[in-house]
Amino acid sequence: MGQTLSEPVTAKESSYCQNSVFRVGSSCMQGWRINMEDSHTHILSLPDDPGAAFFAVYDGHGGATVAQYAGKHLHKFVLKRPEYNDNDIERALQQGFLDIDYEMLHNESWGDQMAGSTAVVVLVKDSKLYCANAGDSRAIACVNGQLEILSMDHKPNNEGESKRIIEGGGWVEFNRVNGNLALSRALGDFVFKRANKKPEDQIVTAYPDVETRKIMEDWEFIVLACDGIWDVMSNAEVLEFCRTRIGMGMYPEEICEELMNHCLAPDCQMGGLGGDNMTVVLVCLLHDKPYSDLIARCRNSNKTAFEQEAGTATKTTQSNDNMAETQTSSPTTSPNSSLITPSEATNNSEEQKKLEKEAQDPLLAASEMQLNYIY
Repeated sequence: MGQTLSEPVTAKESSYCQNSVFRVGSSCMQGWRINMEDSHTHILSLPDDPGAAFFAVYDGHGGATVAQYAGKHLHKFVLKRPEYNDNDIERALQQGFLDIDYEMLHNESWGDQMAGSTAVVVLVKDSKLYCANAGDSRAIACVNGQLEILSMDHKPNNEGESKRIIEGGGWVEFNRVNGNLALSRALGDFVFKRANKKPEDQIVTAYPDVETRKIMEDWEFIVLACDGIWDVMSNAEVLEFCRTRIGMGMYPEEICEELMNHCLAPDCQMGGLGGDNMTVVLVCLLHDKPYSDLIARCRNSNKTAFEQEAGTATKTTQSNDNMAETQTSSPTTSPNSSLITPSEATNNSEEQKKLEKEAQDPLLAASEMQLNYIY
């Protein structure tokens, strides 16, 4: 967990940018931590490739130096790779991560530093999305209201990660690398990187996993965030949180701020949950349409969900009413049925009235259920 303050720093640094393709909001907050060690990037049009966009979150540990350096320079290393010009974007991302790691170690002379950083990157080019991840920051997307997972966390107790750590000469203890580091891939952390090992085989490697997706018209938004968010909320909860608020007309940067407030621990006695630095980037996909179109899309689909739940509630009530009518019918309709006593008839009548009352406003009931789920 690290050192914490007596009171959290809840001041936020928020920003937004927009073109015909994206409406992007971001925000970061120090929270309970002594220092702010996160960094993030959102570039709608890369200087060396105006048709490509680049978004990233970097969660630093042991200091902010690696995260800040990556925030300023990682995209440059990716674009410098010859693979990028050959349209092998996956390989360019993988090698770009390794190149910036090499640069920090050898030319920035940071080999004696204990600092490191996660890196989760989304690069969009020619309607294709490439997500590169090293560490436990995470990216998800919302596609027609459904969850699309774009990255997987790199934790020391994962089978493949544990195997590499042990083969590299390390060990896993208390779900930490050498009992110290709670993630198994990162930029920096050079104390875990040995000269006689390939970059991909290091105890802690900067080599990222890369996922590729084709962006279609039904893609709605992308969320990138550090583990300060994901430790508190699940992928599905974050998606629903953001989508509901887009449907309410909120802007992405406002949603980022509210998401961090939602995840912030009320005190520092929750085992670290909600006590970390927090950074969120929310990328809304406009598809050359105004942001109001996305608002309407999310609002209408949420309304449809309410109506579907209400319809289910109505059908259930009608079914219960039919059952009640069957239970109170004359014994002559079924020779084998038992006679109903006066007390049983009274109970059935009261139950039927209760069900009829509930059926009067099923939309309200469904809305209340949905609001309870959201909040």
